[in-house]
Amino acid sequence: MSKRSATEIHAASGSQGEPRKTPRGESKQREHAADDEMGEFEDAWEDELESDEEVVDAEAGKGEDGMDVDDEVMPPIEESEEQPAAPDVFIPGVHHLGKDEILEPDDSVYVMRHNMSVNWPCLSFDVLRDNLGDQRQRFPATAYIVAGTQADVAKNNEVSVYKMSSLQRTQRENDSDDEEDDDDDALDEDPVLEHRSVPHLGGVNRIRAQPLPASSPLPPVSQPYYVASWSETGKVHIWDVRPLIEALDVPGYTIDKSLTHTPAFTINSHGRAEGFAMDWASSGEANPSALRLLTGDIHSKIYLTTTTPSGFNALSQPFTSHTSSVEDLQWSPAEPTVFASCSADQSVQIWDVRAKGRKSVAGIDRAHDSDVNVISWNRSTTYLLLSGGDEGGIKVWDLRNVKKKGTSAPDPTPVAGFNWHRAPITSIEWHPTEDSIFAASGADDQVTLWDLAVEQDDEETGAMEATPEGGRDVPPQLLFVHQGQKDVKEVHWHPQIPGMVISTALDGFNVFKTISV
Repeated sequence: MSKRSATEIHAASGSQGEPRKTPRGESKQREHAADDEMGEFEDAWEDELESDEEVVDAEAGKGEDGMDVDDEVMPPIEESEEQPAAPDVFIPGVHHLGKDEILEPDDSVYVMRHNMSVNWPCLSFDVLRDNLGDQRQRFPATAYIVAGTQADVAKNNEVSVYKMSSLQRTQRENDSDDEEDDDDDALDEDPVLEHRSVPHLGGVNRIRAQPLPASSPLPPVSQPYYVASWSETGKVHIWDVRPLIEALDVPGYTIDKSLTHTPAFTINSHGRAEGFAMDWASSGEANPSALRLLTGDIHSKIYLTTTTPSGFNALSQPFTSHTSSVEDLQWSPAEPTVFASCSADQSVQIWDVRAKGRKSVAGIDRAHDSDVNVISWNRSTTYLLLSGGDEGGIKVWDLRNVKKKGTSAPDPTPVAGFNWHRAPITSIEWHPTEDSIFAASGADDQVTLWDLAVEQDDEETGAMEATPEGGRDVPPQLLFVHQGQKDVKEVHWHPQIPGMVISTALDGFNVFKTISV
């Protein structure tokens, strides 16, 4: 990836995705201002009626038709070559919204941007694979997700499969090789949101879909597509959502509620202790039906559930090395018996399910200065691990440097660290194919996109040599800041649509694709 100058970085970190500040009602004011500033129109018949030799004498005062005659002939109005003033860029942590100001997105930096509201907020969601192909670039786009609600009372909660279709682009790319098949008239179509749901007792803390091999088709409706939900009641339910997808795609398809409305399996290992940490793994293309599910609770325990030819098997002995709530779990993408965890005890631990005693085999005892909320294991460069803390920090770890248990070696130093967010990190995820790019979300209402491959070019620092107003530097690795949502909880890349990002917040879902990734 080419380097960017600091001036470009400032533009990317500011205008790209950082909405502009617009006072409420300003659109009306702009219309009135446009009328007030408009000059006089040129007389369409002026050249025919007047010439240099036929200027009406000022003393005449009025023409033959009684109309006032100007002393001077107004010159033709020419189009100004001056560019309109650039909109104000809102930089989080530097600028603050006034009482009557709202954020207005700059759609010139989005290839696609849609907002979708749902009946109840969803704390967690996951992207579902589909049969529409990989590496999709054409519009309109279609995506499927599964989400769990946070309703007003426990009995009103649901697990829902959403089909988001007619996702149009927000701008036409100017490349000469644009897809000729795209219909410009379709750009005005509204996106369509459809869903099928099953009842779920208790709010859904986290929901994850089973992994399917890359480039593999969606299993037929006769085969299960499992999703696990962490309930606030302390139970983990496993659902088959394949019939719900079929009902969205096939008109007239009837769902057998006796199968879909009852969990395929329920994990009771955690008792009444609720939790948030959860991650699936499979044996890949060799045996995609051989699944492993990790779940971690607020009482520091991690349980493993596996599949057998007869169904699911919840192992009774927990993994116990954390001393506080387990916040997130990630299976290793390279070693099927290894996984990582993070906790409110400020540590990141590495485990091997073959180890005796169910204790961690390596770890970073003080990964952050506060709770470690989320982690993500790089699928391409498998020794890199991301972590996000309650203090708002993001760190990148080289797992080759992590100390083994029983040694006196100090904690490793992260290979990169960023303190852009000013509130707890709520979600973090590596890009599915680009090993240097990741997305993060924070309780400061930001979704940020990063690229570790970007470096500061000292010869092209330009305007960034001076610290911006407010005393905050913009990291060169920060590609994009997306705002406009309230209380962002999770963010995911779409594995089949390059660059598409989906986020969930208190006020619904955002689906977008930027010019940066």
